[in-house]
Amino acid sequence: MFEESERFNAYLEDTTDGENALLKKVNRETYLRETMPHMLSGHYQGRVLSMLSKMVQPSLALEIGTFTGYATLCLAEGLAEGGVLHTIDINEEQQERVQGYFDESGFGDQIVYHIADAADEIARIEGVFDLVFIDADKKRNLYYFNALIDRVRSGGIILVDNVLWKGKVLDEQPDNQTKQVIELNQTLASDERVEKLILPIRDGLFVLRKK
Repeated sequence: MFEESERFNAYLEDTTDGENALLKKVNRETYLRETMPHMLSGHYQGRVLSMLSKMVQPSLALEIGTFTGYATLCLAEGLAEGGVLHTIDINEEQQERVQGYFDESGFGDQIVYHIADAADEIARIEGVFDLVFIDADKKRNLYYFNALIDRVRSGGIILVDNVLWKGKVLDEQPDNQTKQVIELNQTLASDERVEKLILPIRDGLFVLRKK
């Protein structure tokens, strides 16, 4: 089953646009240096994020959970001319390296990198968002959604990662962490302020369009 899944993922990657040199570098160095490199969005999901961002063409975007900046760079590809992407992470140990990636890209002056607790920092960022990507502390996902929904324009997009939780959302006796993911999904599914669907990409990507 694992081998089949790997072959399927390889096929998906082979039939989409390739990674540029910088994304390959971020991918490689993340797997060399990080203890949890699977947190990286990776090639296929990165192309999905890039495509969605290009469709929205955000003037103001927000990412919660930078990690090593792979998804950040993919989202930045769709920014409108003069657009800004704010990305927030609490891990200052990665700051110098990740900022280096941003500076190396063509989006260095459009990415604002915050090292802070997102629950506090969100309120300090002014403006109405066109695109939001939530990929951080899973316990706070519903908090982030509720804190941001009124700050997203009509037609804007909110993306929430890891909503299939390695398939555990189907467990008959889910553990506590899985229960939180299930509760989040049920709450989002019943929210009439948004159109919604889950894309079964990697660990599940919830796509919500504000009405």
